[in-house]
Amino acid sequence: MTAPLSLCVYCGSRDGNDPAYAEAAEALGKAIADHGWRLVYGAGDVGLMGRVARSAQAGGAETFGVIPTHLLQREVGKRDLTTFVVTETMHERKKVMFMNADVVVVLPGGAGSLDELFEVLTWRQLGLHAKPVFLLNVNGYWSKLTELVEHVVARGFAGDDLLGFYKVVESVEALTEAVEAL
Repeated sequence: MTAPLSLCVYCGSRDGNDPAYAEAAEALGKAIADHGWRLVYGAGDVGLMGRVARSAQAGGAETFGVIPTHLLQREVGKRDLTTFVVTETMHERKKVMFMNADVVVVLPGGAGSLDELFEVLTWRQLGLHAKPVFLLNVNGYWSKLTELVEHVVARGFAGDDLLGFYKVVESVEALTEAVEAL
């Protein structure tokens, strides 16, 4: 039997202030389950993280969560996942999540999500992987970020290839179509 396609989802440990973010997180979890994919994420049960996981679980998806010891209480480590991994550091968490995924999806989030995104983009720039990375641009959330990346390229601090290391999608439906086309 072939292992299911694994989507690593980076997203906020908060819900944000637009209900569309929570709706997208729940829709993504449902889509993961509906397509027989596996969720790989930060193992929290708060914010968008918890919403994606609970929705994926409700649909019967495999769930693979990774959380560092120091965040077990703060992010309410979700211990009822198919696989629950506790690491010593954030660096280990990010590595384990990435190594267990085929595709990266970034929902709205804060500094942690930005850190995760830029780490995988940097690894791609260095030739360390070729995994697809998708920004789920819920209500334009990532539009300013993509403008910033274009600015970085325009100012000569990165090659044009950086712009091809991620794809912006506007909805969960567009994301699932793009992932199915891989």
